[in-house]
Amino acid sequence: MRQIIIIIITVIFSIGEETLLAQQNDFIKEYLERFENSRKYLLEVANAMPEEKFNFRPTKESLSFAENLMHIGYAMDWHAQSLLGERESRDWNTDTRYKVANKTKKEIIEVVNETYLETIIFIEQFDIAQFEQELEYFGLSRTKRQIFLLLADHITHHRGQILVHLRLNGLVPPRYVLYQ
Repeated sequence: MRQIIIIIITVIFSIGEETLLAQQNDFIKEYLERFENSRKYLLEVANAMPEEKFNFRPTKESLSFAENLMHIGYAMDWHAQSLLGERESRDWNTDTRYKVANKTKKEIIEVVNETYLETIIFIEQFDIAQFEQELEYFGLSRTKRQIFLLLADHITHHRGQILVHLRLNGLVPPRYVLYQ
């Protein structure tokens, strides 16, 4: 009798675990769809700004259009590769990949696109069993699943800023499409 109860409990827990893993796999699939749409839209927005306006900043305290793009790339790299992937973080003071200096519009867009593609590969290979692991995030405790959401929010935040840069230059941003 005791063996039957143990078998029943084991089956119940394994069904629950399979359901949870399926939901987490669905999260990754849905996240990747959204992330790819975000990549395409950000590239459209970046291409909409003329190169001579890439250094435009609405106020002296603001990031320029180009700096916002490179900040998106740097933060994407840091969230995925360093925070979630545990690779040593790039040193902002010495690493030149995400520095605007002497980069053309084309080069900046290439860096951001490459970072998106690297991040997509990272996400595709991410071990969903790590979702519940907690990390320190600017003084707060956050799960790795929450870091995925924070990354998407951060991109949206800065993309919103550069949409304003376009408007302030008399340009109409590319049409927003749902699920970005």
